[in-house]
Amino acid sequence: MYDDLINPQPDSAVYKTLLESTRAIPWVIDWESAKFTYIGPQIETLLGWSQSSWVTVQDWAERMHPEDRERVVNYCISQSQSGVDHEADYRALNQNGDFVWIRDVVHVVRRENGEVDSLIGFMFDISERKKTEQQLVILQKELEELSFKDSLTGVPNRRLFDAILEQEWVTARRNRQPLSMILLDIDYFKQYNDSYGHIRGDECLKTVAKTLNNAATRSRDFFARFGGEEFVFILPQTEEDAAKKIAERCRNLLFKLQIPHEKSQVSAVITASFGVGTIIPEHNDNPVEFIEKVDKRLYQAKQNGRNCVVRGN
Repeated sequence: MYDDLINPQPDSAVYKTLLESTRAIPWVIDWESAKFTYIGPQIETLLGWSQSSWVTVQDWAERMHPEDRERVVNYCISQSQSGVDHEADYRALNQNGDFVWIRDVVHVVRRENGEVDSLIGFMFDISERKKTEQQLVILQKELEELSFKDSLTGVPNRRLFDAILEQEWVTARRNRQPLSMILLDIDYFKQYNDSYGHIRGDECLKTVAKTLNNAATRSRDFFARFGGEEFVFILPQTEEDAAKKIAERCRNLLFKLQIPHEKSQVSAVITASFGVGTIIPEHNDNPVEFIEKVDKRLYQAKQNGRNCVVRGN
């Protein structure tokens, strides 16, 4: 069969017709001369280049996307030299200047002494498959983003908070750096929902989240919805005094929103209570215990009359 392709004979006309009627594009390269001894006429339909223009492997390499060329050429040469059948995906240049995704399936033909004689292969147009794969990748990224995003407010959710805290905890422990956290709770939010309704309550949460998300401005500062009407900041490389200042800034930002809250017992507008904590983690420290410590300070802020910030002693 391979001999018919390498050295076509008159009695191989039926076989040749069969090959040239498929969507796959057959080709043969003589290894020693690095020249095409055959390529199917389908190549012109797919890429626009005539059969006669495919003379050497250089023509094949030059009609490949520059970003793919070195990787694919080096891979195919090394596999062929080793006598290993292989496949390669790459973008091929068509005569109009566009690129088509190709999969080359290559069989290495050896002589009796083991030396490589020729390469026989088929080119397949896999553009639609690649398009589908890319769409799936985009969809996967969107799903990953959704899985880490609070569906109501659009800020990161508790799941992402847990992942970021673990990462920053390890970094702070390794580098002996302070790690601060702010936990905050909107004051009397149940009464807000009871008074204004859950739709207004949802709008309030969205507004608060959007406002506070811009309160900490460094690239590694992290803000998330902790749950319900609770939000949280993770502040790497931040001392407690600086964290308290950020909490006070957040408290003032909420006041400036002037969201009416007629059922609040501390203000005529929406306010929040804040707990602040800082730690330089040791190996025997636990992030869950740290959260609990900051949560106790948030509780103390509520006990102190709400709309205030409590930090460590």
